[in-house]
Amino acid sequence: MTVSLHGLAVARGVAIGRAVLVVSSRVDVAHYFIQASEVEAEIGRLRTARDAVAQELQRLQASVAQMKREDAPHELAALLEVHQMLLQDDALTEGVKHWISERLYNAEWALTTQLEIVARQFDEMEDDYLRERKADLEQVVERLLRQMKGTAAVLAPPPPPRRARTDSDEGEAGEGDFDVPLVLVAHDLSPADMLQFKKSVFAGFVTDVGGKTSHTAIVARSMDIPAVVGARSASQLVRQDDWIIIDGEAGVVIVDPSPIILAEYGFKQRQGELERERLWRLRHKPAVTLDGEAVELLANIEMPEDSTAAVKAGAVGVGLFRSEFLFMGREARSLTRLPDEDEQYEAYRRAVEGMRGMPVTIRTIDIGADKPLDGKASKQEYLNPALGLRAIRWSLSEPAMFLVQLRAILRAAAHGPVHLLIPMLAHAREIRQTLALIEHAREELRAQGVPQGEVKLGAMIEIPAAAMMLRVFLKHFDFLSIGTNDLIQYTLAIDRADEAVSHLYDPCHPAVLRLVADTIAECRRQGKGVSVCGEMAGDVQFTRLLLGLGLRSFSMHPSQILAVKQEVLRADTGKLAPWAQQVLDSDEPSELLGH
Repeated sequence: MTVSLHGLAVARGVAIGRAVLVVSSRVDVAHYFIQASEVEAEIGRLRTARDAVAQELQRLQASVAQMKREDAPHELAALLEVHQMLLQDDALTEGVKHWISERLYNAEWALTTQLEIVARQFDEMEDDYLRERKADLEQVVERLLRQMKGTAAVLAPPPPPRRARTDSDEGEAGEGDFDVPLVLVAHDLSPADMLQFKKSVFAGFVTDVGGKTSHTAIVARSMDIPAVVGARSASQLVRQDDWIIIDGEAGVVIVDPSPIILAEYGFKQRQGELERERLWRLRHKPAVTLDGEAVELLANIEMPEDSTAAVKAGAVGVGLFRSEFLFMGREARSLTRLPDEDEQYEAYRRAVEGMRGMPVTIRTIDIGADKPLDGKASKQEYLNPALGLRAIRWSLSEPAMFLVQLRAILRAAAHGPVHLLIPMLAHAREIRQTLALIEHAREELRAQGVPQGEVKLGAMIEIPAAAMMLRVFLKHFDFLSIGTNDLIQYTLAIDRADEAVSHLYDPCHPAVLRLVADTIAECRRQGKGVSVCGEMAGDVQFTRLLLGLGLRSFSMHPSQILAVKQEVLRADTGKLAPWAQQVLDSDEPSELLGH
């Protein structure tokens, strides 16, 4: 039966494929693909964990047998026996082997996938006693996961991309068929998971939670694949290998579509591909408006290798290198596990050299809220993580770590033009502390005789307080970069990752537009550079407004550059300026913007 689910559209396009579920677990589970040559080793990890859990249960059974009856009731011994039976059950072990060998999942991912399938079988049982055994199965799997955590494999590169299914393919692909597109479905995905999947084979993804500017959504846009977040119960309603359609334009997920619906979306998918091909022809055309205003279109990147996509899309530089993605998946409470100076230097150098002489803006680490270092931090750990120890606040609280990053960035600047961008500044004392540490890092490199380069210094304007003290900022910085994602969040008191209040997240709010406009105007007045690097920069619905407000530097994901360039080429800034002022003066700007 066809089912439609509704969420938030965060990356445009249409994806059609088989569902791959990432199942939630109380134990932190890594999800990655292995190589075909590693299948036996991964099954060996599973076998080792199963044997260890079996021995653990045997020890518990032996200790129970030695206890007095009043200390160890018969039910406890029976329960341990049930756990032993479930541990050896073929439905569990053979199923896990199937996901490892056929889909090349790592053992933990395969185990949670099979748990979800078997658990649903328990839910459908009529007998109450048998139905309640699902909890026992979950406990057994949790024991296995905890055992495997000590034998975790190093992340392997993904297998080669699978051939997409075409209209000429006959019949329906079965389980394990590598000839069909795969679509990821999960309750939520950490930024670290998203980075791993970014290198892989998925045609689209769906999550139960998240907002339009959550980091999961941002990475999805950088992957240029259709995505829907905030689809609430998608991970419960979709089953492994279900055929599903993701409509990234409408924010709709269609499960088990009929042939007619499949044909309709297949046509829509081909139309989108034709539009992308048409935009691709603009990649070498300079971004100049009809009235001769040159516009700088920059790229946002997460990893050094993303510079290749930026150059291909026609970016004239990197306006935002999110350096925190180099730190993802590390143990947050152990600074020795974070990338050292040489590892960071090599990453920044690769990005600089990859841009072939064009400038690279490296933002210092911005962790916290929806970007925990180790993928485990949750909202329960803080009263409000978005207002807590994040971004520059965390860096200043860990000066040794911060100096390592600053030295690495300064060293990379010897290989090409680098701009250094500081996130989430709000106080003059934070500015002074940051500048002092930058100078300290320079002195350390000079003392060691290590080559370094000059950098332009910039600050993010993403807190209303910062937008209201621009003159203080412009005394110390060469340029400003407006981070609209957080600026909207903090101006409107909206958690941008929470789908429950996503309808209140409004880039068109008069207060937000006024802060953006004032920042652009003040920078132009003082002859300082200013760009927008938040999601507004890559949204073609805002291109004309930002141009009318005087913005001449946009930074966005490479996948969005050509669509924005098309709007720039069609724009006349002289005519847009008075209209933009009308939008600013309006009580309902969205009406004039056509939103």
